Amino acid sequence: MTLQQLEYIVALDIVRHFVKAAERCFVTQPTLTMQVKKMEEEIGVKIFERDTSPLKPTLVGEQIILKARQILGEFNQLKSFLRVEKEEIEGIFTIGIIPTLAPYLLPLFLSDFLKKNSKTKLIIKELQTQQIINELQKGNLDLGILVTPLEEKNIREIPLYKEEFLLYFNETHSLLEKEQIQQSDLETNHLLVLEKGHCFREQALAICSKKNRIEERQFEFECGSFETLLALVDQGFGFTLIPEMATKQIKKSLIRRFESPQPVREISLVVHNSFTKEALIAAFHKSILENLPNQFKKSKAYTTVRWR
Repeated sequence: MTLQQLEYIVALDIVRHFVKAAERCFVTQPTLTMQVKKMEEEIGVKIFERDTSPLKPTLVGEQIILKARQILGEFNQLKSFLRVEKEEIEGIFTIGIIPTLAPYLLPLFLSDFLKKNSKTKLIIKELQTQQIINELQKGNLDLGILVTPLEEKNIREIPLYKEEFLLYFNETHSLLEKEQIQQSDLETNHLLVLEKGHCFREQALAICSKKNRIEERQFEFECGSFETLLALVDQGFGFTLIPEMATKQIKKSLIRRFESPQPVREISLVVHNSFTKEALIAAFHKSILENLPNQFKKSKAYTTVRWR
């Protein structure tokens, strides 16, 4: 039994004529007749008396047609609901964003998004990547902004832009003499990284291979903010990697880029596959891209750094 067959028997009940019912359903008369007969054979019940003119349903057929009308009505309500869900942006939405993006990306687009979508209220949570994935799976988050690819079966990724990894050195560091840095130039035992749980940490370690480890230092330090890492670098405790968007307030003479192709991280919107608010996704996508600095909109030679 199919929705199409239910539509055919309802149409037959309205017009009480096979040819007119077929025209109403935009199919040929033999097609409609065959499908109605097939349905009757499947359920083992005769729905229409064909010996009368005009056509009329049997007693049990009337009950079946009544149920068919109810099912089709509920199905059309569901379609209408989904259409509104996809097209309207209204309500409270919970957003997760990773700490290495939040302080730099949110100030760029948030006021623009809220101004253009005045019927929305956003609850924004700063969470690490695995927490965002877990909360999306549980239905506690509507949308996440983080680094991809994730390769999660139930998570949909909508890429936004690529962001370069840059190097930050102390003003006395010898590598500042170079305009661009090769990965092989780096003594990775001097690398300062974020604490475990940050995807940026895993990417930094992937870029700075352990091959270049030449000596052990007296301390190991991991933290949750770039500001602390930069302060330690200023005191001569090594070097660190930072995302390009985090360099706005940093002395440019202490920053260096990698040689081309530059390593980058991919920033994306992510939602659960069951999420239906396509208009919300589109609004976030548009607002973020429109408010990005120009250097993030240019095509460059790059290598995307994976972290999983």
